[in-house]
Amino acid sequence: MSAPQPGTLYLVPAPLDFGCDVQAPLQDALPAGTLQAAARLTHWICENAKSTRAYLKRVDALYPLTAALQQQQITELPREVHKKGDHGDKGAAPFDAKPLLAAALAGQDMGLVSEAGMPAVADPGSSVVRAAHDLGIAVAPLVGPVSLLLALAASGMNGQNFAFTGYLPQDASERSQRIRELEALALKSGQTQLFIETPYRNAALWQALVQTLQPTTRLALASGLTLPSARIQSRPVRQWRQQPAALDNRTPVVFALGR
Repeated sequence: MSAPQPGTLYLVPAPLDFGCDVQAPLQDALPAGTLQAAARLTHWICENAKSTRAYLKRVDALYPLTAALQQQQITELPREVHKKGDHGDKGAAPFDAKPLLAAALAGQDMGLVSEAGMPAVADPGSSVVRAAHDLGIAVAPLVGPVSLLLALAASGMNGQNFAFTGYLPQDASERSQRIRELEALALKSGQTQLFIETPYRNAALWQALVQTLQPTTRLALASGLTLPSARIQSRPVRQWRQQPAALDNRTPVVFALGR
């Protein structure tokens, strides 16, 4: 008996309102085709099972799920993938996600989802995508919001040459050094530098940026993207020093600096 045709791994974007006080209507943040595809799936690999169930409950209100929420097969990525990365960062061995794709090898379509935005972009999951390619499983990214690109487009900075640098160091002196390094790269090459922070450290990072960067360097913040309360501002640092930004400790923010 021949082996079944493998299923497809769908990369399912999630809305960007995770952790926010207000949720946007799901149909305003994601196209119908993405929501319908999500509703058809019954096997999931995710960052957080609780968040995934909450997301699927919202999908179900618009497009009934093929299987009841209690019957959905949801598997979380291991915590070490969250802490050490998918690709062996900080000296760790690369994570082997092939065992998580057993259902796809048996012919089931599967979904990969994170807590917000596109999985595997500024979120865990790239190891799953890599494993799918290695196993001959088709990968299908679905359309949805990507906070980094929305922030970049709205920043007025160079969208032809840019880099995402993840999180900056927590130690104050190391963070300031890294800020100066990124600024030097941006000013020399014109490459926009994008980065994020855990929301409760937003204010500390912002203060470090305003204090460390040169007055003429452009600095942007984008928070609450796709929500009615969205805030997107881009100014030279000298203006930020005159008009300080008050950032809360709950809403995710994308930061950008450049020419």
